[in-house]
Amino acid sequence: MTTEAPEKGARIDSPAAGYLLLAGLGLCWGLNWPAMKLAVTVLPIWDFRAACLIFGGLASLLLARAYGARTRVPRREAGPLLLCACFNIVGWQLLTAYGLTLMEAGRASILAFTMPLWAALLSVWVLQERLDGYRIAGLALGLAGLSALLVPEIEAVAAAPWGVAAILGAAVSWAIGTVLMKRFTWSLSSAALSGWQQLVGAVVIGIGALLLQGDVPWAEDWSTAQLLGVIYAVTMAMTFGQWAWFQIVRIFPAPIAAIGSMMVPVIGVFSGALLLGEAVGPPELLSLVLVTGGLFCVLVLPGLRGAQR
Repeated sequence: MTTEAPEKGARIDSPAAGYLLLAGLGLCWGLNWPAMKLAVTVLPIWDFRAACLIFGGLASLLLARAYGARTRVPRREAGPLLLCACFNIVGWQLLTAYGLTLMEAGRASILAFTMPLWAALLSVWVLQERLDGYRIAGLALGLAGLSALLVPEIEAVAAAPWGVAAILGAAVSWAIGTVLMKRFTWSLSSAALSGWQQLVGAVVIGIGALLLQGDVPWAEDWSTAQLLGVIYAVTMAMTFGQWAWFQIVRIFPAPIAAIGSMMVPVIGVFSGALLLGEAVGPPELLSLVLVTGGLFCVLVLPGLRGAQR
């Protein structure tokens, strides 16, 4: 997959700026979990996600244009783009929003960011990649982390399993989309790909809202926290988060860039506790450590070893 053309004018491409962006990305996307939790208490899921995708898609395409990258989709890439959007965008966006109506934001962020673990497993089958020791260790740690989170409350999970199923389904959907993105060859920049996939997702979700959602009203009385949550989730997370990620990928090798995604569940757990009063006990902390360790094995260690050769 190609990257954007060099940015015109001033560039934020120094390593020092990159480390600040890594911290900003983890904070931005981590805080988005309690923000989304607040948003789905006042907005129907379909409406909320359509608003996020329209705003984010247009912002990503404007970003691509600002970089001087081509935004027109070649005909041969239209089909793969639609397929990837169904998993990367539609599945992820709807299932995370639905899951957040049924479970705490912090726990949801841990489950959702097991995505790289499932992607590592799927790539063996789809991309014929080797299941090496790093991936085996990462999957083992990830599964141990899920067990640490779910086993202590197995009765509650069994009584209301749909929240867990939705968030894990979102992670698997994102993983499938990620593997498919690697399966196809792209001439579009990553910003343009992201923008078009989000707009495709907005169309699909908009149609779904008309056919499936029915006349679901918005909440009439919004608290200040709920209003800020909606604004943050629709704008900040969909603009700064995307821009920061593209800048980080331009500045750093993939293993270092991946650290930004590892920070998200950490901040998601503690921001959920701080902003929403969610409980953080030994199961959450142990699960967080294990899942983060699994992500480190899958995302960072292989690249670090390759760089030393």
